[in-house]
Amino acid sequence: MEIKWITKSILLVMLLTCIPFNKTPNVLAQDINPTDDEVNAISKQLYCPVCESIPLDACGTQACIQWRDTIRAKLTDGWSEEEIKQYFSDQYGIRVLAEPPVDGFNKLLWYLPPSLFLIGALLVTRLLSNTKNKLHVQHETTSNIENANHYVERIEHDFKKWQ
Repeated sequence: MEIKWITKSILLVMLLTCIPFNKTPNVLAQDINPTDDEVNAISKQLYCPVCESIPLDACGTQACIQWRDTIRAKLTDGWSEEEIKQYFSDQYGIRVLAEPPVDGFNKLLWYLPPSLFLIGALLVTRLLSNTKNKLHVQHETTSNIENANHYVERIEHDFKKWQ
């Protein structure tokens, strides 16, 4: 009898210590139909295939309506945002993405403008400092010439006194 009680106690302790380590995920009820906000969040990141430079969420063409319906269907099927954007870029090219990926030749598009801006700012700063230095030197030269003229006049005046 006592062995059964000890065995049951050990089993109970083992069961209680294993409960926190249970790796069964909690399944929450999910809404099958994605909201318009979820669809528009992805639509803002895609451009209309027909119109130029108009985001998919703001375009009213039939093609854009179909694309938004496709996005809704993909979300319903459980696709992620990145998978949906990849699907459209595979179908229509990266021109439909509002933000091109930062890889390959596209890195140049991301890093060249800030680099050119910094180089331009450095050149303008250097040009302005050189101009300021030249103006300062020119002012000193003018001052020296005026001082020289003063000395020449003084020498001439003193020379006339002696004569």
